[in-house]
Amino acid sequence: MLSKDEILETISMISSQHLDVRTITMGISLLDCIGDTARETCERVYKKITDKAKNLVKVGNDIQSEFGVPIVNKRISVTPVSLITARTGGSIEVAKTLDKCAEEVGVDFLGGYSALVQKGMTDFEREFLYTIPQALACTSKMCSSVNVASTKTGINMDAVKIMGEIIKETSYLTREQGSIGCAKFVVFANAVEDNPFMAGAFHGVGEADVVINVGVSGPGVVKVALEQIKDGDLTQVAETVKKVAYKITRVGQLVAQEASKRLNANFGIIDLSLAPTPVMGDSVGHILEEMGLECVGAYGTTACLALLNDAVKKGGIMASSHVGGLSGAFIPVSEDIGMINAVNKGCLKLEKLEAMTAICSVGLDMVAVGGDTPADVLSAMIADECAIGVVNNKTTAVRVIPVYGKNSGSVNFGGLLGTAPIMPINTASPSKFISRGGRIPAPVWANKN
Repeated sequence: MLSKDEILETISMISSQHLDVRTITMGISLLDCIGDTARETCERVYKKITDKAKNLVKVGNDIQSEFGVPIVNKRISVTPVSLITARTGGSIEVAKTLDKCAEEVGVDFLGGYSALVQKGMTDFEREFLYTIPQALACTSKMCSSVNVASTKTGINMDAVKIMGEIIKETSYLTREQGSIGCAKFVVFANAVEDNPFMAGAFHGVGEADVVINVGVSGPGVVKVALEQIKDGDLTQVAETVKKVAYKITRVGQLVAQEASKRLNANFGIIDLSLAPTPVMGDSVGHILEEMGLECVGAYGTTACLALLNDAVKKGGIMASSHVGGLSGAFIPVSEDIGMINAVNKGCLKLEKLEAMTAICSVGLDMVAVGGDTPADVLSAMIADECAIGVVNNKTTAVRVIPVYGKNSGSVNFGGLLGTAPIMPINTASPSKFISRGGRIPAPVWANKN
């Protein structure tokens, strides 16, 4: 039985500390939608998604009303489209169909215009990669991702080179919207199959037909808890974060179980990531500052983030038997008011962000750079992040936005995507390195069986 104090505490967490369920994401397998023609595939995709997800938004809203827990986004992830269209082609037509499905069922985002090329590429997959800019430009809710590296296989540098070119082209094709297409595209190392968060979500081939994955959040709750122990040592800080993470995850577990039952879908995982928003009081950056930093980016930032990430995971895994996704703390620059302020002060640089990605949930996330940034520099940024992920056996990613026509100031995407300050970059050329191609081998210890 819940005590009166626990109930009141949860109400406070929701009403004044920005506790929410960031997303209910329905994963849908499209493997049975492959037809003899592109048109037939599109028809099957449309029918399956609109059938399986027709009640997703309603159920999310019902749970929100009944339990009083805000559910910010309802999303869909699908089987990587490169697998679905390899036989018939018509990838752009499928992209338009997916966007149409997202509009019809009323979800906020749909992810899965994706390819898995961590070791090599077929001729079709190479062609598919070059369709990504057009696909992102002609859709509004669809997101795309590509996995170019893994600890077991190393880094596919041929694919990494293409990624820089794709990001530049996407920036240009969506230039009228602040190059927003790049905000819907992620390049991964060690991508996971059960990630509920966009823009990198796809439904893995090892998943069931229809699965519900839930992503919880609550940076504000963690910060308020730390405010109560201003003079506590770091052991106390870790214990406090663990306890809060447990409470946050229990809320997500409740929502996930209810949603799965009502939608007649398998319960997948709880992703207990601390996902910030641009709203004041909902910042991972401010948590780190509450630990004792004057500003995010100061020396000690990486250590504070390591403590936070570990404590969140330790608390969360006690609250749910099925923790997965990316789990930990996100540091998307444009989506975190603390990060934005630190960049504007000159305290947080790209190099420090890169160091932080060695121990946080993902990587260089929602980072805006000058529109004249060369493709090979973008590719090199991706290669560095992939190296961190491969060597440390963790998921890393890059969501970088070269803002077409701008080299300073900021770009406003609105909503959860926030406002991204354009960050200065190292202009030394990595062109020869990127042009070599080939594959960076997997680390030696990855060969254990």
